[in-house]
Amino acid sequence: MPLTRWLPRTLRPWIAPATAVLATVALVAGAAGVEPEALPPPAAAEPASDVTDTTAASSSTTGWVGTWATGVAEAESGQALAGFTDTTVRQRMHVSVGGSQVRLRLTNVHGETPLVVESTTLALPGAAAGDIDPDTLRTVTFSGRSSVTVPAGAELVSDPVDLRVADDSDVIVSLYVPGPTGPATYHALAHATGWTATGDQTTALSAGAYSGTTTSFWFLDGLDVRGAVSGSAVFFGDSITDGNGSTRDADRRWPDYLADRMLEAPRPHRFGILNAGISGNRLLLDANSPGQGDNALARLDRDVLAQTGVGTVFVFEGINDIQQPNSQYDPEKLIAAYEQIIQRSRDRGLRVVGATLAPFQGYHSWTPEREAVRSAVNTWIRTSGAFDAVVDFDEVLRDPANPLRMLPAYDSGDNLHPGDAGYQAMAEAVDLRVLWPRGR
Repeated sequence: MPLTRWLPRTLRPWIAPATAVLATVALVAGAAGVEPEALPPPAAAEPASDVTDTTAASSSTTGWVGTWATGVAEAESGQALAGFTDTTVRQRMHVSVGGSQVRLRLTNVHGETPLVVESTTLALPGAAAGDIDPDTLRTVTFSGRSSVTVPAGAELVSDPVDLRVADDSDVIVSLYVPGPTGPATYHALAHATGWTATGDQTTALSAGAYSGTTTSFWFLDGLDVRGAVSGSAVFFGDSITDGNGSTRDADRRWPDYLADRMLEAPRPHRFGILNAGISGNRLLLDANSPGQGDNALARLDRDVLAQTGVGTVFVFEGINDIQQPNSQYDPEKLIAAYEQIIQRSRDRGLRVVGATLAPFQGYHSWTPEREAVRSAVNTWIRTSGAFDAVVDFDEVLRDPANPLRMLPAYDSGDNLHPGDAGYQAMAEAVDLRVLWPRGR
């Protein structure tokens, strides 16, 4: 029986058109066939603040939960291939849930040599973009040392840092790498501005110390918080989850909009939101272009199963297998990939939510043959019962007058990627109950 979808009582002035809010969201019963418990009304929600309820973390083993993450790729060209020498990189992480302590996760997964990070700081933002609040400046250590070497192919987690972080806020990380680093592990399209400087500027209070900018994330795997909530959900996808077509520096990816909704719920029903989308990413094949990352099956362990406190994975990927060169014309191969993700995730006790593939007629690579593959895959996602729940993004985003195309009001302009309004409509269409970790 379909569940009644929960919506906030108070809708923001810029909310997506009501037609999308009322679009059907197919909730498919999981293996147990049990509907999620009723979500308490939003009126009972606590206001988001930096005062966190430490009792919420008591149900997890360590109290640590991921609040921000990014998927990374191998360096193939440009700055990523060249790497860095005697450089500080300052980057902004927009967190979902806050906490009383944080710890930073660094990555050299695609590095060819050990990565030396001589000094690292965390801070809350200052008055201007790239500035930091001096009262919140913290040195990050690893096993008590401010300098750390990350072996090639490895990831490291920092010592706990006493930094109180509010829900829906920013944390500024500054990394000094003496280099040469060699090819750099990175996330190509951050949809956020970062800053670069010569020398060690990790304690510089003003962005004026930084002469360059970047629109990628460098050497970052994620940020964890403690004393916040008891679980996290990972959003595993491609450019639409990554936020292509959204407004830069505005945090308007669809998981960002979803985080805003999630924070309106009572604290026991909040969770960390981790964006593991990589633009251009595919289920079956590795990247066609620089920065598009390993195929989803290859990066599942790193980008989903190893995330801190993960209880749910939301799978929204496959359109690039259909529309990119070396196109996949056999839907059964894509279905087999979904089945692998589902099985491997359930083996770790995760809830697995799937989403239908969005319309893309009008994009330069669309053909009737590729459309037939998308249709077949979507039929399987909707009807197979393989996922614990299904969200019908195809129905949310399509133009009722031409269901093979995206509604113009939601389109960023290329007929493939939504804009801000489309991303908000997607977030509004998700029943938050299907994202709660098992056991809630």
